[in-house]
Amino acid sequence: MKKTLVSLLAAIALFGGFVQNVEARGAGDRADTVLRVGATPVPHAELLNLIRDDLAAMGVTLRITEFTDFITPNMALMYGDIDANFFQHLPFLQANDEWNTRLVSVFGVHVEPFGLYSRRFNSIDELPNGATIAIPNDPTNGGRALLLLQARGLITLRDGAGLLATSRDIVDNPRGFVFHELEAAQLPRALDDVDAATINGNFALQAGLNPQRDSLIIEDADSPYVNIVAVRRGTENDPRILALRDALLSPRVREFIEARYEGGVVAVF
Repeated sequence: MKKTLVSLLAAIALFGGFVQNVEARGAGDRADTVLRVGATPVPHAELLNLIRDDLAAMGVTLRITEFTDFITPNMALMYGDIDANFFQHLPFLQANDEWNTRLVSVFGVHVEPFGLYSRRFNSIDELPNGATIAIPNDPTNGGRALLLLQARGLITLRDGAGLLATSRDIVDNPRGFVFHELEAAQLPRALDDVDAATINGNFALQAGLNPQRDSLIIEDADSPYVNIVAVRRGTENDPRILALRDALLSPRVREFIEARYEGGVVAVF
C-alpha cells in the first residue's frame, strides 16, 4: 500500500511537471506571435494602429510603445525591450556607429517633409536680418535644416559638408541669421520665442501644423530622409517583421496617408 501511494504521488508529480512544461511551451509559442514596436506618436503610431487588425489576421499580436524622443527608441531596440522601431530616417540611424552596427533598416515607408515655420512672418522674404532660427540639435536633422536653408539660397555651406553639416560649416550667411539648437521635439513649442524654426514633419503634425500648407519653405519630393522600420541586425527575416512589412506597405495604408495628412506625409511605396 505504501509503495502504491508513493508511486501514485510520483506519477502525479511527473504529470504535473509535464503539464507545466506544455503550458510553458504554449506560452512561449504565444509570445512568438507578439511583435513589440516602438514609435513616435504621429504619424508612426497612428499607422501602426491602423494595421493592428491586419497583423492579427496574420497571427501577429501588435504591441505599440510610444516614445517622444529620438534616442530612447534605438536604445530600447538594441537591448531587446522592443522588436522593431518606426520613427527615424536612415541618415539618423547611420550617424551613430553603435546603432549602425547593431541595428538595420528593413524597409522604408514614407517621407515627412521638413519645413521652416514661423508665427511672426508669412514668408522668408519677411525674415529680418539677424533673425533667430531654431534648428534640431542632433547631427542629421540639424544638417537637414541647414541643407534646406541652403537649397533656398538663404545660406551657403562649405563644399563637402554633406548630410551632417553644422552651423560651423556655414561659409556665407548674408542676412546674419542666428541659429539656436534645440531638441527636435521642443521646436514647435519654441515658435513663440524665435523668429522661425525648422521642424521635423512628425513633430509639426503633432503640433497641428501641416508641412505643405503652413511652412515658409519645405523640402522637395526627392528628400533622402525616408522613414524606416529598423530591427536588430540578424532579425530581418523574422516572420513577424515580414508580416509588418506586408501590412504597412499596403494600398490601404497609402490611401490613409494621402487622405489623413494632406501632403504632410508622403508614401514612398
